[in-house]
Amino acid sequence: MTENAVRATTIQDLVARQFGPQAAAYVASTVHAAGEDLEDLRRRLEGRAGDRLLDLGCGGGHVSFAAAPLVAEVVAYDLAPEMLAAVAATAAQRGLANIVPRQGTAEALPFGAAEFDRVASRYSAHHWRDLPRGLAEARRVVKSDGRAIFMDVVAPENPLLDTYLQSFEVLRDPSHVRDYAISQWTGFAHAAGFRVENVVARRLRLEFAPWIARMATPATQVAAIRALQACAPEEVRAHFAFEADGTFTLDTMTVELAPV
Repeated sequence: MTENAVRATTIQDLVARQFGPQAAAYVASTVHAAGEDLEDLRRRLEGRAGDRLLDLGCGGGHVSFAAAPLVAEVVAYDLAPEMLAAVAATAAQRGLANIVPRQGTAEALPFGAAEFDRVASRYSAHHWRDLPRGLAEARRVVKSDGRAIFMDVVAPENPLLDTYLQSFEVLRDPSHVRDYAISQWTGFAHAAGFRVENVVARRLRLEFAPWIARMATPATQVAAIRALQACAPEEVRAHFAFEADGTFTLDTMTVELAPV
């Protein structure tokens, strides 16, 4: 039994243990540091110089770094203290003095009602133990005229494709909970007190070697992912556009939510 298996008594423990040691890798990750979704976020924040923004599940801090020049304050919020330390150090290096780190879970935010003009979250929600609760917390802390912007991997509606995606994800990173379909996001958002203003669907190509290295995935699990790719039916191979080295392409989205 691995040390993670022994000591990770909750999914939050496992997330923190998986991502804490990889903090520097996520700050430096080219996949996370750039992308159409970050450029889209910058456009959505134009003219919001007085805003206070919550970067919910900040990870390597790339939403915080993109937003900080455009708003008054960014609260970089994450479960892993090592991530927060890496974000704070990088913010200091870049002269971004308006980024404030805070630690905690998405499902129990230590903030009052309507504290934020904007809530943003990128590639974090698929690690949350309870996405509906996390969305309800986002609704609680955002102002009535504010917006919540979520960027994440999304699952195909097709059950076969969904099964393969979740399998790849959890083999690569056992702290993975679930990639949700857009229809599920929409239902959870409505239940939390949001309306969906718009959804932008995208495709993201993931180079296999850096994807595995970023999470320090053990060789046995890397082999299992490659074995699943090799035996996958053509429908799966076509959707994820498998390449010879294991590189593949998945679905992502940006969804903007407005309080109701």
